[in-house]
Amino acid sequence: MPSGCAPQPLPVHSAPMSETYFVTTALPYANGPLHIGHIMEYIQADIWVRFLRMQGKAVHFVGADDAHGAPIMLKAQAEQITPEALVARIGADRPRYLEGFLIGFDHWHSTHSPENTELSQDIYRRLQAAGLIDSRSIEQFYDPVQKMFLADRYIKGECPKCHAKDQYGDACEVCGSVYVPTDLINPYSALSGAPPVLQRSDHFFFQLSDPRCVAFLRAWLDAPGHVQPQVANKAREWLEGRGERALADWDISRDAPYFGIPIPDAPGKYFYVWLDAPVGYLAALKSYIDSGKARARGETRTFAQLLGASDTRQVHFIGKDIIYFHTLFWPAMLKFAGAPYRVPDNVHVHGFITVSGEKMSKSRGTGISPLRYLELGLNPQWLRYYIAAKLNANVEDLDFNPADFVARVNSDLIGKYVNIASRAAAFISRHCNGVIDYPGGTAALTEQARSVVESVGASYGSREFGRAMREIMGFADRINQEFDARQPWVLAKDPHQREALQDACARALYGFKTLTCLLAPVLPELAERVARELFGLDRSLTWTDALEPPRHIQPYRHLMTRVEPRQVDALLAPGASAPAGTTTAAPGPSPPTAVAAPEHISIDEFNRVDLRVARIVAAEQVAGADKLLRLTVDLGGETRTVFAGIKSAYDPAALVGRLTVVVANLAPRKMKFGVSEGMVLAAGGESGGPYLLAPDSGARAGMRVR
Repeated sequence: MPSGCAPQPLPVHSAPMSETYFVTTALPYANGPLHIGHIMEYIQADIWVRFLRMQGKAVHFVGADDAHGAPIMLKAQAEQITPEALVARIGADRPRYLEGFLIGFDHWHSTHSPENTELSQDIYRRLQAAGLIDSRSIEQFYDPVQKMFLADRYIKGECPKCHAKDQYGDACEVCGSVYVPTDLINPYSALSGAPPVLQRSDHFFFQLSDPRCVAFLRAWLDAPGHVQPQVANKAREWLEGRGERALADWDISRDAPYFGIPIPDAPGKYFYVWLDAPVGYLAALKSYIDSGKARARGETRTFAQLLGASDTRQVHFIGKDIIYFHTLFWPAMLKFAGAPYRVPDNVHVHGFITVSGEKMSKSRGTGISPLRYLELGLNPQWLRYYIAAKLNANVEDLDFNPADFVARVNSDLIGKYVNIASRAAAFISRHCNGVIDYPGGTAALTEQARSVVESVGASYGSREFGRAMREIMGFADRINQEFDARQPWVLAKDPHQREALQDACARALYGFKTLTCLLAPVLPELAERVARELFGLDRSLTWTDALEPPRHIQPYRHLMTRVEPRQVDALLAPGASAPAGTTTAAPGPSPPTAVAAPEHISIDEFNRVDLRVARIVAAEQVAGADKLLRLTVDLGGETRTVFAGIKSAYDPAALVGRLTVVVANLAPRKMKFGVSEGMVLAAGGESGGPYLLAPDSGARAGMRVR
C-alpha cells in the first residue's frame, strides 16, 4: 500500500534537472498512411516524454513527414498531381492518427520545407569545407523512356544465379542471391518496361571511409549509452568492413528528374533523400522554435542556442531496419558539420511489431490498421498499455496477440487498477461524505509507495516499460489483497466500524492515486480524468503527487470499459488491415508451427489435477541457474517451495505479493538446486512468454481452480 511523510522529488534519471531533451521518432514516408509500426514507435517515445515531463524536465518532442525521393515523385506522376500536392494530402491526414492515439508531438513538420533546405545545404557546405565530399563519375542504368537514372528497385530481370524471372536489381527473392543491377540477365525498367542503357554521371560522395570519420565512429560507438550493445555490435561490423553491408563512401546525390533539395552549385543534382531526411529532425525543431510554440514550454533560446547548448540532449527513437543510417552516416555528418550541430546523445532502437507471430502483410490480410482501430471505437489507451507492457530497452520484436490483448487489458486495467477505485470510492462517498481520513496514519503507507514509485521511475527512465507495468500491477495486486482482507462490505454494515471502514478505503484510494500517477505516461487521458473528476484537482498529475495522500474525493464516475473479443475480431477481420508500410514495419519472426490439439480428456481426469490459487510470498534468484527463480508460495496457510523457469521475464522483487495458479498435487521433484513442491502455471510459445497465469481480483490463496 501507499506511504506517508512529505513527498520528495524522485531523481529517477541521472541527468540534472536543468537538462533539455530534444526527442524525435523516425520520419514516416509521405506516400501513404501511418501503419501500426509507426504507432508503436510513437507510443514508445510519447510514454518516455510524458514520464520526463512529469519529473519536471524540459522536453521538445517533434516529428515530420519524410517527403522527398523518387517514389513520391513517381506516385504523384501516376496520380497526375504534383509531388507537393501529394505530400500535402498525406500530411493533412496525420493528426487523425496522432491525436487518436494520444501522441503528443509538440510540432509536426515536413522535410519539404524552407528550414530543411537551409539546414541540409548548410551541412553539405560544411562537410565540403572539411574535405569530406568527393565527386566521382559512376555508371548507372538509365531509362530512355522515362529519361531518368534507375534505382535498384526500379530495375528487374532474370536472376544470374537461379534464373528466376522478374527479380529486382539488388537481390533475388527466390534464391536469396545478392548482386548488382548489371549482373541481371535481360534487365528492363520496372517503370516503362524498356531495356535500360548504361550511362555515366558525376555523383557526390560523403567520404565515410575517411580515417577521421572511422576514428570518430569507433569512439562514439564504444562510449556507453549512445546505442544499445547489440546495435553497437552491428554497427561495428559495418565499420570494420564485415558482414553484408561493409562500410563504404556514401553516394549522396541523385540526377534530375528527382523530387528533393538541390545541391548547391551543382545544376541538375539533388540530395539523395537519406541525406535530408534525418536533417528533417533539426528542421522540425527549428520550425517549432521559430513559430513561437516553444515559448509555451518556457523555451526562450534560438534554434542555434538550444541545439548547441551543453545541457541539451538529442534523442532519437527508430526501428532496427534503419540503424545503418542513424549510427554511421547521421552521427558522422553532424560531427564534422560542427557547432551548433551536435552528435546524438542517444539512438534508441526497437524491434518490429508482428500480429499473432506473423509479419504484417497486405496480401495475406495480416496486420492492424490504426485508423480502423479508432473507427471501431477501441480505446487507444488499451493499445498504449498493451504495447507498454511488452516493450523493453532491447531490440526485440513485439507481438500483438489478440487473445492476450483482451486478457491483459481486462485483467490489469479493469480487474486490478480501475477495480480499486470503483469499490473503495463508493464506500467513502456513501458513508464518509467523500472525506478521506487515515486513522492508521500515512507514514508507513508512504514509505511503501515510495519504494514502488522509485523502482517504477527507474524502469521508465531506462525504457523498461514492460518491467514498469509488472511492478505497477504487482502493487495493484497488493492493494486489492489488503482491501479484500479488510472486508469493507462487512464493515459497512456495522456503524461501530466506521473508523475501520474509513481506514481500509483510504488506504486503497491512496494506493489508487499512486497507481494513477505511475500509469499517467501510458494512460494520459484516464489519468487526467481521475485527477479532475475523482480527486478534484485543477491540474494534471505530477510525479510527486504519487506520494501525496488524497483527502477528498468526488462521486465516482465509470472510468473504463472492458475489451470485448468481438471488437478485436472486427479489427482483425479479413480485409481490415492496412499496408505494412515504410520504415518501422519490417519482417518479424516466422509464424509459429501449428501445434496439434491433444486428445480429449474426461472431467474426472481433469479433476485429478489440484489447481490452487497461490500468493507468492518470496522470490529469489537461484545461483547457477540460467532460467529458474525460487518461489515461496502460500496455498492458504501452507507454504511451499516451487522452482519456476520464468527468470527471463520477471524481476523477483516484482513477484512478491502476486497471485498465481499452482498445480498443488504434483509429486515433489528433487532438483540440483533443491526440491520443487509444485508447479506454477504460465503461458508461452514462439510468439512470446512466459506469462504467469493470474486469477482476477477477489481470489484468495488456497482457493481451488475448477
